[in-house]
Amino acid sequence: MILKNGSKGDEVSKVQAILGFAKPDGKFGPNTEAAVKAWQTSHNFPPDGIITDAIWAVLFPGESQPAQARETAFKLDKLRGHIPDVVINQIPVTAEKFGITNVLRLAHFLSQCGHESAGFTAVLENLNYSAERLKVKFAKYFPNNDYEAYARNPVKIGCRVYASRNGNGDEASGEGYKYRGRGYIQLTGKRNYTSFAAFIGEDTVNNPDLVATKYPLASAAFYFTDNRIWTVCDKGSSDAVVTTVTKMVNGGINGLPDRIKHFNEYYNLLK
Repeated sequence: MILKNGSKGDEVSKVQAILGFAKPDGKFGPNTEAAVKAWQTSHNFPPDGIITDAIWAVLFPGESQPAQARETAFKLDKLRGHIPDVVINQIPVTAEKFGITNVLRLAHFLSQCGHESAGFTAVLENLNYSAERLKVKFAKYFPNNDYEAYARNPVKIGCRVYASRNGNGDEASGEGYKYRGRGYIQLTGKRNYTSFAAFIGEDTVNNPDLVATKYPLASAAFYFTDNRIWTVCDKGSSDAVVTTVTKMVNGGINGLPDRIKHFNEYYNLLK
């Protein structure tokens, strides 16, 4: 089901009522669209003003589609052999919760997750760096050139390089390591773990390993939502769009050919 500007009927009235309209009239016009966008923004959905099945499920949780029905929304069987089953099994619930409402969004999302996690194999940041690698990757965090004192010690490295940023305490707090990257697009920093906990309804602040074990895909979708990437995904299947999405995920274009390759693979399988 999709309700948008121009839609009419009881479903529109129901949405208007829950959004606080004094006199729901069942006509989806500019005022309803603006109210939907405001609700989407406050609930970390892309503010496109459209009521999809995913939005409806959040507005009316008692009437959400059963899991079996959700699984037919995408041709997920086409992905088997291309993406691990453990990932495919997470897609229906993740798609509903985070507004992955079309093939473009799903193909962009999976291609980015796959590259960032080395083919969906890495759900926890590897901080086991040599002194030489620390010089290349984290030089600015070692102004005293004390690389050897940290080399091959992931706990110390995490505490140093993530100290006093993204909501973490200082190096002595240990929070840099505690809230190191987890998930298929690595959720990093206490502030982000706190935001994700509020959204997902589970305490990932006191139990950060849940991001890696239970929510590796959902935490990546949260990143897309939090950074408003979904509406960019909607712009199309061109290499230019993949490049823009890559910059939003990666901060650059690292691994762009691989991301483009897998986007095209997943998009052609799913459409």
